[in-house]
Amino acid sequence: MLDGAKMGRFLAAKRKEAKMTQQQLAERLHVSFQAVSKWESGATYPSLETLHDLAVALHVSADDILAGGHKAGEALSYSKAGVDIAYTDSIKQAMTGYLQTPDRRVLNGLGPFAALYDIQFPSMEEPVLALKSEEPGSKQKLAMEYGFTESICYDMINHLVNDIVVMGARPLAVLDCIVCGNAEKDTIQTLVRGIADACRQNECSLVGGETSIQPAVVAPGTYVLTSSIVGIVERKKIVDGSAIRPGDAVLAVASNGLHTNGYSLVRLLMELMPQIKLDRVDGITFLEQIMKPHTAYYKGLKGLLGDSALHGMAHITGGGLAGNLSRVIPAGLSAQIDLSKIRPLPIFRAIKEYGSIEEDEMLRTFNCGVGFVLVVAPQEKRRVMEHMEAWYPCYEIGRIAEGEAAVQCFNRLDWVQ
Repeated sequence: MLDGAKMGRFLAAKRKEAKMTQQQLAERLHVSFQAVSKWESGATYPSLETLHDLAVALHVSADDILAGGHKAGEALSYSKAGVDIAYTDSIKQAMTGYLQTPDRRVLNGLGPFAALYDIQFPSMEEPVLALKSEEPGSKQKLAMEYGFTESICYDMINHLVNDIVVMGARPLAVLDCIVCGNAEKDTIQTLVRGIADACRQNECSLVGGETSIQPAVVAPGTYVLTSSIVGIVERKKIVDGSAIRPGDAVLAVASNGLHTNGYSLVRLLMELMPQIKLDRVDGITFLEQIMKPHTAYYKGLKGLLGDSALHGMAHITGGGLAGNLSRVIPAGLSAQIDLSKIRPLPIFRAIKEYGSIEEDEMLRTFNCGVGFVLVVAPQEKRRVMEHMEAWYPCYEIGRIAEGEAAVQCFNRLDWVQ
């Protein structure tokens, strides 16, 4: 029979050893302050659903809590160190449904040591793999803090896919990794579901990955996400910028917001001006604006992959327009960009105003409304723009000329639109 008073004394002692107040423990477990107080007074017991997380938070085992103390001479265990194998196995089993895929190239599911993928592509003469790893940066800290848990998965996968599409590749399979301080079943399931759904929307498969529980390395409640992707492209259809010529048109494809870059600056701004989180920007709150998932460009671009009109592409991420477009411009050529043609989104105007940020800093830090760039043959620019307009706003912002600077910007952005 459980001894409520003994259990309560034990919980109170262990909470104090962990240097937590009752309120802090309650927040970590997502329960009320009154619940923790009643446990420690012996009036009520922790629920079975809460017991595991409570044990992890206090660095004890569930059995210790129920017994109201450490068993004499009891050996150390993985559970005491914060990792419950049985509990984590139950989480893994719950993931099985999210890894189901119609892709016949995926030869196994959850359970084996590694994922198997059939790489025969008879339709290609020289298939080339495109490989990339990605993580959603400090945006994931905001996502976990403000309840955008599933949304951040789309940020990570959409960014990842965009980075191989610029090479002309189509996505095949993704492996994810979730590192956490303690495994909260609902959170892990939400993350895996979000990653799997984002993969399906990009026409690829989540084929496996890793959930790494590291209680001594990562704080409880903290999750660090990363993913790797493999894509495929015919060697002669690789888009690497080598086809770019003087006279080519530079087309901007619109972003929907910050995507996954500039959040260290935005978080500093929010620390200095916490009230801006609820300010309305273009009809929704500032927080909702900055947490919009990274735009996925694959579905719009896949109809152009292999098209001879497409000479170069750039995904506009950290470093801004100039920093990323310069990566695909051949030596001796220069992308001449007319900044006055760019259409800054309201969220960027708000950030610039809140922080009194200089335009050059805005352009280095944010995409400022341009999420992707296409460099196309001038006689084909109208056709390409019409194709892209079915998916996202697309418009001309410059042209390619001879020159030493890979990207040369002139005029200023119109911040008053």
